[in-house]
Amino acid sequence: MKTRNFLSLDLGADSGRAILGRIDGGQLELKEIHRFSNHPVRIGDRYYWNPLSLFSEMRNGLTIAETSHNICLDAAGIDTWGVDFALLDKNDALLDNPRNYRDPRTSGFPQKAFDEVPKSDIFAQTGIQFLNINTLYQLLSMRGSACLDTAKTLLMMPDLFNFYFTGNKTAEFTNATTTQMFNPSTGTWAYDLLNRFKLPTSFLPDIVKPGTKIGTLRNSIQKELKSTNIQFIAPATHDTGSAVAAIPSQKDPRDLIYISSGTWSLIGIQIDNPILNHQALEHNFTNEGGIDHSFRFLKNIMGLWIMQECRRTWNKTGGTFDYDRLIDAAEKASPFATLIDPDDQRFLSPGDMPKRLKEYWIESDQKVTDSPGSIVRSILESLSLKYRYTSECLESILGRHFEVIHIVGGGVQNKLLCQFTANATKKTVIAGPVEATAIGNIMVQAIGINEVSNIDEARQIIRNSFVPQIYTPCESAIWDSAYEKFVSLI
Repeated sequence: MKTRNFLSLDLGADSGRAILGRIDGGQLELKEIHRFSNHPVRIGDRYYWNPLSLFSEMRNGLTIAETSHNICLDAAGIDTWGVDFALLDKNDALLDNPRNYRDPRTSGFPQKAFDEVPKSDIFAQTGIQFLNINTLYQLLSMRGSACLDTAKTLLMMPDLFNFYFTGNKTAEFTNATTTQMFNPSTGTWAYDLLNRFKLPTSFLPDIVKPGTKIGTLRNSIQKELKSTNIQFIAPATHDTGSAVAAIPSQKDPRDLIYISSGTWSLIGIQIDNPILNHQALEHNFTNEGGIDHSFRFLKNIMGLWIMQECRRTWNKTGGTFDYDRLIDAAEKASPFATLIDPDDQRFLSPGDMPKRLKEYWIESDQKVTDSPGSIVRSILESLSLKYRYTSECLESILGRHFEVIHIVGGGVQNKLLCQFTANATKKTVIAGPVEATAIGNIMVQAIGINEVSNIDEARQIIRNSFVPQIYTPCESAIWDSAYEKFVSLI
């Protein structure tokens, strides 16, 4: 088998990365070759993407791959988080800087939407969890604006960058489903729903599946970068979709719970068809698109964002807190001194997170702490207990019990969180790989150019390349007691 070279361009909530993936002899080798900032740009009370700067950095990633590493790329693929988008005019120029999902403009818009279309109708047509950040509510907040009225094309963020690189406009399936504007029953945009909201639909591109060849580099970029004619493949452009594609379990993926752990935690299972029943609506679960015509039935949980924002605040005030130091301090702190609901809305926006945590503890009649170790322990314990709560809801909806949770993503590096998750849920936790999003991105590219035959072969390559860590549950009694306290908070 010839060595094949792929480039994953992954835009995460803190940084963007270009990761080179080489498949040779049934194994995958990864190398990060370029990293750049991807913080939201704040102007007043608004939060924006910086798309032109990010595009420039991704072009740099291509150049570094082909010049500094002296290779010829077989393909490249882009992924980001879901829900965010750009609007283009008739000349394909941006009508406004795209907003970041943490922008406050959508606050309260789900309830405003229910005044026009019943909540149950929205869920029946989309199967998507109700979150302020969804594309649907972003568009509803823009009704009557010149920007929305004159827009000729809507592109989700990875689709925008694919357009910049190739000149072709598409909407990749996994990201399209996050919008709450896609109908999983028809496999098309939810035209009826959008018409009821009097939102435009003519600007929505055709939807393509993961693995689709989007196109090759524009001629102008080839000349500028002195690059070869790189093929851009649509991976699962929603980063969680790519991460789930990288779960290397030998078990049927329908027989285990997964957690994609990072800034957000996404916990769920893979299914063949969306679940649109009353229980799914009641527990606010979502049906997002996956690879190989599947769906990801899951729940979004705030994730390690709270800890990341705490660290940012502490470091701004003169501290030098790296993650290893914080985890070590958390491990030494007293257990279950305080707990939080990670999904409390006050924790969503950037800002002084330690202050917000103290306010939460005061309001819930808990002890207030200033200790970074105690604060981090509270966050990790609370996340783990939320995983238990969510997994129990999942099992109730499905009428099934699961013995295993497979964790992928950056949170795998947090061994304390992995062990806490096993303890809280009383399930075996299999952790890894860390770079799941990049791996899933690359493997779908490989399928797209017929280097890898299917997702089963892809997962075998991943198993050959990365060794997971296993955590077994312990201390069940004290975690059961903490869980009772936690449930009273949510």
